[in-house]
Amino acid sequence: MAGTAGGVMAADALVRTGQPVQVETFAEWREAARELLVHGIPPDQVTWGVPHMGDLLAGSDLFTGAPAAAEAPHNPSIPPPDEPKNEPLRPAPHIPRSLMEMLQSAACCRVPDRWAFLYRVIWRWQQGEHDVQSPADEDGARLNAMVKAVRREEHDMHAYIRFRERPEEAGPPRFVAWYEPRHDVLPQVADHFVSRMGKVSWMIATPEASVLWDGHTLHNTGPLVRDAADLEDTGEALWLTYYRSVFNPARLNTNVMHQHIQSDRWKNLPEAKIVPHMVSEAALGARKVGQYEAVGQRKGTTIPIAPEDAQPERQQPSKLDECRRCELWQFATQAVGGEGPRRAKIMFVGEQPGDQEDLAGQPFVGPAGKLLDRVCEAAGVDRDTIYVTNAVKHFKWEPRGKRRLHKTPAQREIEACYYWLDKELASVKPTVIVALGATALKSVLRTANVTLKNSLGKPLRHEGHWVVTTYHPSYVLRVPGEDAKREAFNTMVEGLKLAHELLDRPGDVPDA
Repeated sequence: MAGTAGGVMAADALVRTGQPVQVETFAEWREAARELLVHGIPPDQVTWGVPHMGDLLAGSDLFTGAPAAAEAPHNPSIPPPDEPKNEPLRPAPHIPRSLMEMLQSAACCRVPDRWAFLYRVIWRWQQGEHDVQSPADEDGARLNAMVKAVRREEHDMHAYIRFRERPEEAGPPRFVAWYEPRHDVLPQVADHFVSRMGKVSWMIATPEASVLWDGHTLHNTGPLVRDAADLEDTGEALWLTYYRSVFNPARLNTNVMHQHIQSDRWKNLPEAKIVPHMVSEAALGARKVGQYEAVGQRKGTTIPIAPEDAQPERQQPSKLDECRRCELWQFATQAVGGEGPRRAKIMFVGEQPGDQEDLAGQPFVGPAGKLLDRVCEAAGVDRDTIYVTNAVKHFKWEPRGKRRLHKTPAQREIEACYYWLDKELASVKPTVIVALGATALKSVLRTANVTLKNSLGKPLRHEGHWVVTTYHPSYVLRVPGEDAKREAFNTMVEGLKLAHELLDRPGDVPDA
């Protein structure tokens, strides 16, 4: 802030004297904004500047021929600025942590009016306009966009910084990097590399500032390097050799490559020296095999054949853990087989293992399994007399943050597990199969042309077994509303009672 004979002039005093409030860091802005809010000074009365730059509008064409405000001669016809009145001060502003973190992040965004904009946001919040933090508000949308731009720049800087190793005899820093960030994210990025690089010394240089880590302390200083050409790297040739060896021209997609890495990022990447040449070579190679596309478009004769008959003869796995009949094994912790008496009269067939089953290696040990225990108890059936298994033996999931969420198996994955369900049916020889849900029903009946709704409460014969359909326990857990949960639970109880009654029904009914 502007200096006076008595030291540093307060922000509110600067505004009253018509001078810009000069800040360079977020901490300085926060202190100045606090003073302005306490004195109730609205945003339209504040001009923000940067040290050594002055007012952002000073000297612009908008004031052609007019001297800067600080150098304007005294005009006796203009009264001097009002002396500060002894007005009661407002209470110190209370800003929630979430908003303060957004302001601190947005302060790193290089836009000319960032300090004025941030003060307008905090002023509106202090006036009770709390929707200023929402993306639906005009200022809130801009604030969120600035935060997003800064976070993206932090991510890019983590990804695109390339440390170059210096000769050991040159002394510290051992590794150096050059980067040209779009926003002021060097301090937080430096903290990231402090936690990753251990005690080895390094330096990150940018056009505006530099940070040095000596293994114990992080030092912030001004620019020390002009550009990437000032940095030496004895291992760069080895890196480029490795990069060439892993480059696959057959999978090259230049459009995607440019979408993922913008053009201004390439110039400081070591591999940028060889990428254009490799792309050119890939294009030349593509011309040699360009005729393959036309050949592939020619119409041929269609030979009707079932997909399973077209598969070559393969040795089938003898153990479930060795199963590679579909791709699900690559993403699951382990295969989960069935459990229960080897001559059980009732077999439960579910959809697939869940997250807890995948980790434990046992079926129905999570929340769905506990609900299944309650269903058996309500139906008066001993749970230990039932064999439980799943149509699909590997957990199919998709990531959602730190969680693995269930994903419905595809028909080809259900068909791949017919092999294992057939082995279980042949071994256990149940009288009644209870299909828990649509996926299990499709697997048991070997068809996708069946619905759960049309099968509830309607037993049928299939390949020598009675088949009863009911809900999967997970449906009862996730269906909204207590009445709906109760109805679904009772449907499961009635289905299990029906399965128990079918044990005494003659089995000479023809298959459906």
